Amino acid sequence: LSPDCSFTCHYRCRALVRLDCSGPLGTGDEDDGSEQALEKDTNVDEPSEWEKTELDQAQVEQRIKEYNSQINSNLFMSLNKDGSYTGFIKVHLKLVRPVSVPATKRIPSVQAGRPGPRTQGVKRRTSFYLPKGTVKHLHIFSHTRASEVIDALLRKFTVVDNPRKFALFERSEKDEQVYLRKLADEEQPLRLRLLAGPSEKVLSFVLKENETGEVNWDAFTLPELHNFLRILQREEEEHVRRLRHRYARCRQKMQEAL
Repeated sequence: LSPDCSFTCHYRCRALVRLDCSGPLGTGDEDDGSEQALEKDTNVDEPSEWEKTELDQAQVEQRIKEYNSQINSNLFMSLNKDGSYTGFIKVHLKLVRPVSVPATKRIPSVQAGRPGPRTQGVKRRTSFYLPKGTVKHLHIFSHTRASEVIDALLRKFTVVDNPRKFALFERSEKDEQVYLRKLADEEQPLRLRLLAGPSEKVLSFVLKENETGEVNWDAFTLPELHNFLRILQREEEEHVRRLRHRYARCRQKMQEAL
């Protein structure tokens, strides 16, 4: 647990982590404050205006030309001979719970009378928080489904959690409000990207936990549940510490005034 940024990782993984954590520790209340203030009127049910738009072959070709003319990078879309097209989407990973990845610990092979450097692998799992602001570009087809995008993201980060624990959302900003809509498994993100254009304010993709109401704790393994309990305890202790610090400062100010 870093004293500066509260980044948490497994103690055996600490030497492998490279983060710039030189900044001072904040109060925690201002994290993502602008985002939370912007999303206070989030509407998750209202469909986007391009959701039901249908395009013929000529319209698809014209949209791709317009899209490519508006971007300032080399992340172009390309039309294929069979009428499909390929392109890039950017996904923001905003996960509030830790994810599990495989970890292999090498331990010596103990054999009487045969000492040596032989080792054997022991399969383990470890959990950690993805850093805030994590973004991933994916090159996909027009027929790639939202569920396949989730699978690809989990493979990129070697996450071994069940893909059903996650959901892909479309996010848009309009009239100082943020609209979030969970994509169905069969929806095609690249098609939505083409219809909305390259603007991130008009449309962006976000990977979040698949919130379906109550958390299904039975879907987690025992090591994950124990890890969650430890994380909750640390969060509680940190919250109590900040509250005590805040009240101590208020008490000090009052005493100075007296």
